Amino acid sequence: MTSNLLFNVCTLGYLLSLVLLLAYVACDGRWPALLATWAARAAFGLHGAGMVWRWYESHQLPGGVGRVPLTNLYESVVFFAWAIMLFYLVLDLKLRRPVVGIFVLPFALAGMAWAQVFLSDAIEPLMPALRSRWLVYHVVSCFLAYAAFTLACAASIMGLLQAVRQSSGEPGRSRILAVLLRRAPDAAQLDQLNYRAIAIGFPIWTLGIVTGSVWANSAWGSYWSWDPKETWSLIVWLIYAAFLHARLTRGWEGRRAAWLSIFGFAATLFCYLGVNLLLSGLHSYAS
Repeated sequence: MTSNLLFNVCTLGYLLSLVLLLAYVACDGRWPALLATWAARAAFGLHGAGMVWRWYESHQLPGGVGRVPLTNLYESVVFFAWAIMLFYLVLDLKLRRPVVGIFVLPFALAGMAWAQVFLSDAIEPLMPALRSRWLVYHVVSCFLAYAAFTLACAASIMGLLQAVRQSSGEPGRSRILAVLLRRAPDAAQLDQLNYRAIAIGFPIWTLGIVTGSVWANSAWGSYWSWDPKETWSLIVWLIYAAFLHARLTRGWEGRRAAWLSIFGFAATLFCYLGVNLLLSGLHSYAS
């Protein structure tokens, strides 16, 4: 299918962008960073075109399969990677620190590579529970929140490395890592980025839970049934609520905030993938 070709090409584009960013760190000159940015933007455009084309392809199949490409694990991973790149490219326009991409691009690249190599790309009819107008509202809001939390995690990892470098005053054992950190935002900027990403992602995640509850009531007759996915969604919500509470009332910054953000992202990944692949429940159709 044409959409799969577009997804394969955009995956290679993300890989090229990451390699160029590493080249930018390893050598002097800004041309690798400029090429990396344009490669990422071009790949992102192909990524979006691939999702639109997959939607078109679903309408060309017999039996009224036509639907938005958000309804199985393959499509959700592809959309997750697209959302990560959306947040990253918007941030890049404002921050103008190319090395941030070295910590963000691997998330999108890993997702796309996993989807293209290991997941089934078949377009199949929707099961009855998914035939709802709430599908788009719920899935889009959840994955935009996932992407924001991914950005917060990447900022936290960079912030921890930067904090170690700034506190020790040493460039580090790795020359490339030392150069990377010198070109990266300082620890305070990364801490602020971590906070802002979570401050954006948290209300979107809340919206995802609310729309999911309304959808659950229309599909299964109950707003909340303590399904594993629902339970872990609440756990993720509580972790990030605790982060914002600690930040605003206790002044949590720096390393403590970074570790809590990373812990929250680990819980987010389990909510997304662990529940679908390891636990059974009402959301098992997504596995």
